Amino acid sequence: MIHNNSKTPLARRDILPALVTAAGSGAIFAAEEFFFAKIRNPHTRRAYRTAIGQFLGWAEGQGVELPRISPMMVGLYFDQHPGGPATQQQHRAALRHFFDQMVVRHVCLLNPVSTVRLERFEVTEGRTPEISVDEVRHLLAAINLATIAGLRDRALIAFLVYTAVRVGAVAKLKVGDLYEVGGLGVAHFLEKNGKSREIPLRGDLLGWINAYREAAHLAGEPTPLFQTMQGGELTGRAINRVDACRIVKRRMKSAGLPERLSAHSFRVATITNLLNQGVALEDVQRLAGHADPRTTRLYDRRPQVITRHIVDRIAI
Repeated sequence: MIHNNSKTPLARRDILPALVTAAGSGAIFAAEEFFFAKIRNPHTRRAYRTAIGQFLGWAEGQGVELPRISPMMVGLYFDQHPGGPATQQQHRAALRHFFDQMVVRHVCLLNPVSTVRLERFEVTEGRTPEISVDEVRHLLAAINLATIAGLRDRALIAFLVYTAVRVGAVAKLKVGDLYEVGGLGVAHFLEKNGKSREIPLRGDLLGWINAYREAAHLAGEPTPLFQTMQGGELTGRAINRVDACRIVKRRMKSAGLPERLSAHSFRVATITNLLNQGVALEDVQRLAGHADPRTTRLYDRRPQVITRHIVDRIAI
């Protein structure tokens, strides 16, 4: 399925399926432009590469050339697709964008995916489990603060709770990203899709950050705020998103919290808590960094409470 054409640049060769390279230089150019120029997020690029590679591998097995892929073939592919409705919709979106690029670059006459319809799938509530207020407090209280690791992990978790920022953005923080504006402490975050945001830091969070920084002797603007550890000492190397998630899971396990909870659960809890207090949806949306209020509503777990109250009243 992967074509090792010597004329294709080495760094790019392993992502181009055989149907693309077999379609000629125009298809190769369009595919390289699509994967390397248009898709900047590495996670999106990886997901699209998987979806497109699977489909084109299947199409290759049907003996069809790239420009001759038809809506009927796309429909037949999704008829036997093993994924659920959500996965199928994600894969269809990847294929639609890919073939849009093929049409723009005159590799294909029409986009064979644009008219294909899948089973209707509507998300009304996110899948991420919510961590309760009591569980958050228990988690923070259970951390041993006699070590640098404990101070680091408390500050990391507090960032997730009191800013509702994604774990990847917190992991990227440097010492220079923390500063004062008008006498108030703020943090500067770089989030997905190139978003740059400043979020004020509440007093207790700022105190925990300072306690960690002083104990760890962190200085210098380029210094990573949250660093990996070896032998009980900070290494000077920044943690990544996976490291941060593992730190949170390890602390949750140590505190005896349910395994289903994750670093993303804090985001759900914070958004739900603010909405429960009557904070306007648009203000919570701004804090969460969502472009669409419908995304913010997916994190709102208040409907679950209403449902449980109704179920509890069934007198059978």
